[in-house]
Amino acid sequence: MRPLPQIMVAPNGARLTTKDHSAVPVTIAKTVACAVACKEAGADGIHAHVRDAGQQHVLDAGAYRELIAETKQKLPDFYVQITTEAVGRYTPEEQRQLVADVDAEAVSIAVREMIVGQDDKVLRRFYHDTHAAGTAVQHILYDAGDVHKLADMVADGIVPSDHLQALIVLGRYAPGQRSTPSDLGKPANLLLTMLPYVDWAVCAFGAEETDCLLAARKMGGKARIGFENNRINRDLTCAKDNAERVRELVASLPEEKA
Repeated sequence: MRPLPQIMVAPNGARLTTKDHSAVPVTIAKTVACAVACKEAGADGIHAHVRDAGQQHVLDAGAYRELIAETKQKLPDFYVQITTEAVGRYTPEEQRQLVADVDAEAVSIAVREMIVGQDDKVLRRFYHDTHAAGTAVQHILYDAGDVHKLADMVADGIVPSDHLQALIVLGRYAPGQRSTPSDLGKPANLLLTMLPYVDWAVCAFGAEETDCLLAARKMGGKARIGFENNRINRDLTCAKDNAERVRELVASLPEEKA
């Protein structure tokens, strides 16, 4: 399994449409074009959602297979991660079926969404089968409770401990969906204490996204950046597209190459 990208772009998410920003990619062609632009800006991976004709988030295996194929045609080595995000619409069973049907190299799964009402045996089979198939699972963590739950699942053998990946989300449930670098310390230190071998990244809602990601890098984490979480630059202007958000982060790391 490949490690997480140093800089993964999250260009659309489950909720934004072109009414929110004209550069939100809501078709496969536009998402692929966004990946190409963000690769040129310094990203080495994409976390992508697919949409239906009405721009609504869908867990559509066929659409995901098409997105992966077209992205790999343009960018053979680019990391492509799909999502199982429920958005209050999809069940854990439907999320697991998507993973089985797509056979992607990487998928993000929120711990709190997947475990709802599920038997540990079912979860163990799913996570181990997915691992055996070579699909990297990035476990989405919204708070300390999610960190504890993931650690328990690893300790109980429900989630494989090798190639363990996680994403700390800052600001999703904060007032106004705003985050600051100071929000990172508690969940990151807890994660690294309980699961010190984890390959981890951070995404952050709000205008301090870049500074939060820089703080994560200083702690050894990786970055997920893009319109899914924030469209505002450090100077409080609205970014014209996702590539602009990537360029701002890369420019803040002049000594590093994404």
